[in-house]
Amino acid sequence: MAKTILFGGLTPLHELFMKGAVESLGYRAEFLPTPSNHSFAVGREFCNRGMCNPTYYTVGNLIKYLQEKRAEGIDVENEYSFVTIGACGPCRFGMYETEYRHALKLAGFKNLSVSILNQSELSSEGDLELTPSLVWRLVKAVWVADIVRDLGYQLRPYEVLSGSVDKVISEMKEEIYKVLKKGGRVKDIIFVLKLLRKKLEELQFDYSRVKPVVSVIGEFWAHTTEGDGNYNLHRWLEESGAEVKVESIAGWIDYQLFMEEEKAKLEIRAKGLSLSRAKKLLFIRAMAVTFRNLYNLFRRIFSFRPRPLPSQKYLVELAKPYFDHLVVGGEGHLEVAKHIYNVKEKKAHMTVSVKPFGCMPSTQSDGAQAKVLSDYPESIFISIETSGDGEVNVKSRVQMKLFEAKKAAQKEFDELLSSLRLTKSTVKKILETESFRKPFLKLSKDYIGTTARLLKANEKVFLSSALQFRELGA
Repeated sequence: MAKTILFGGLTPLHELFMKGAVESLGYRAEFLPTPSNHSFAVGREFCNRGMCNPTYYTVGNLIKYLQEKRAEGIDVENEYSFVTIGACGPCRFGMYETEYRHALKLAGFKNLSVSILNQSELSSEGDLELTPSLVWRLVKAVWVADIVRDLGYQLRPYEVLSGSVDKVISEMKEEIYKVLKKGGRVKDIIFVLKLLRKKLEELQFDYSRVKPVVSVIGEFWAHTTEGDGNYNLHRWLEESGAEVKVESIAGWIDYQLFMEEEKAKLEIRAKGLSLSRAKKLLFIRAMAVTFRNLYNLFRRIFSFRPRPLPSQKYLVELAKPYFDHLVVGGEGHLEVAKHIYNVKEKKAHMTVSVKPFGCMPSTQSDGAQAKVLSDYPESIFISIETSGDGEVNVKSRVQMKLFEAKKAAQKEFDELLSSLRLTKSTVKKILETESFRKPFLKLSKDYIGTTARLLKANEKVFLSSALQFRELGA
């Protein structure tokens, strides 16, 4: 009997859609629950000392799950096979495979099959074969999850009926999962995403709420997970009055492909051009272009409201004075680049860089951030470490910066009102009309806050409506 593939470590949305992609090829698959502080404690018990907390959370989460299944009488070593990502380099992420095997042995699961997917070489070891078909299906699943997740974080802060956006996404995610499980043809994905848009368009939104946009960047797992591993930072920021700008997994894959292209070009410069090296370079470029086009195809369904993937070349240029992009490990130059990008391109009022305690690549980035802040004094930036405890202290520090971001967002909006000679009360009345209660409205790129972007993009309509209000004596 084929074993059930276990995997985990991303958001529940990503994992559900990836489950469908894997199942479409005939595998049985289950994703692990979101790691909890209990998972962290189990990981600390069985892992080596000095690991970063993503290791403790993810390894502990697997062992905790297996222990629970064994308590139910399941022969887990014959029933399950675990799949994880492999890597190398200075980051401790390169040691995860060894740490999984070591901890599983200590916990009494030494015969559990562990499959490794090598993220840079697109190769695999173990029960799950990383075929081109599987890669393509996983890419579609991850891209859709990125799009839906981003929409949720952009729309929830403005929903009139609390919980309405989550309700629609919860209903539609099962439909998307079914499409992906059937093979995930692009035209079928487009069809179900259009259904999602239609359901979101039935909801109402109040854009008179001026909210700061807060970008969460940092170490990959720490800024991606939505649980105890980063103190539930995304939802907490949202509950505290922010609109959260989340990072996409597609952006990380885009970065990996860019770095593979850079390495291929370096090899050509060092060893000369050959047919095999030229083919490799062209293949990487073709893959990157295909993946980006697919991402933009899905964005188009929602009037390009989901955020675009930034140019990797541009990110390199932004980071160049502070961080060499060939210094790899962890997020490499991206933490510095994303911070500058948020400020220079008006993408966020505030940037939170979250990382595990003692994360070496992130520590390097933090050193460079001091110079970035000197050159961009208008930036509202905070770097935080997560360690499985210390939640109150971390959130207290973030709240102080969030207060600054709220003031910056309000100032941005007030200055725009003043330049257009509009009053808050008039704008609020206009935003309460049916035409401005919709989810997918035109937004300007000249401002950061959603309310300011909406006002600027539709200023002629606002000015005309304001004039009508004055004429009617409203």
